[in-house]
Amino acid sequence: MFKIISSERIAPREYDFWVEAPMIARHAKPGQFVVLRPAEKGERIPLTVADFDRDRGAVRIIFQVVGRTTAVMAGMKPGDFIQDISGPLGHPSEIGEFGTVMMVGGGVGIAALYPIIRGLKEAGSRVITILGGRSSDLVIMKDECAASSDELIVTTDDGSEGIKGLVTDAMKLVAGRGERIDRCWAIGPSIMMKFCALTAKELSLPIWVSMNPIMLDGTGMCGCCRLSVDGCVKFGCVDGPEFDGTKVDWDDFMNRMRQYKEEEKISMEKYEMEAGDLSWL
Repeated sequence: MFKIISSERIAPREYDFWVEAPMIARHAKPGQFVVLRPAEKGERIPLTVADFDRDRGAVRIIFQVVGRTTAVMAGMKPGDFIQDISGPLGHPSEIGEFGTVMMVGGGVGIAALYPIIRGLKEAGSRVITILGGRSSDLVIMKDECAASSDELIVTTDDGSEGIKGLVTDAMKLVAGRGERIDRCWAIGPSIMMKFCALTAKELSLPIWVSMNPIMLDGTGMCGCCRLSVDGCVKFGCVDGPEFDGTKVDWDDFMNRMRQYKEEEKISMEKYEMEAGDLSWL
């Protein structure tokens, strides 16, 4: 059992938890994730470690309510317990002094990007961070990312903050002013990462993406998280979660991610009938 230390709603349908997990906090590194089960009869879901505090023995998880399990989690309070957390899992991000790096985040993917930003900055890299969302209130962790970046650029679809447009527009803007970019990372919705990868390829920039496939056990045994990278089958949990974005078969990946949409919808509808009003999410 893992005790929730704090919980906060940080955006519509997005929640920020700190959870007691001393062993995971001791070993976690940027880019890794955990698989958790909120209750004994709940499903297992993968979530990125958004931060870790080795002194407190705590890890931070930020999640978006997209189905029954995350809706249940959104209703949990400090003092409640998460049944199981396994981790840290996956290969850590490669952290080092890489010159100038471009970090691109969207939606809840910003939570996964943040520890990598911080790690690269601490290692001596010059960090240009681009964060995007449909509107200003959906761009999370701006202050934290800014504190570990040499430059922060915000884009919003509706123009409510920063540049009106997409994160790919900002990528082209940075490249167009003559910046030498040595490495890129992009983490966010699948469609965003796909077009970031296409933009990076167009600009001849190396780019890493963090894949979030359907996952069950997180140890490479079930095969649920398979994806095609450079024509080869890879498992997101043990081979990733980071891959060269220009080599991912994005259409295959996004088709697989839609595989259980109808079942997820039915499950959520049943939960809404059980729980009643969920407008607070």
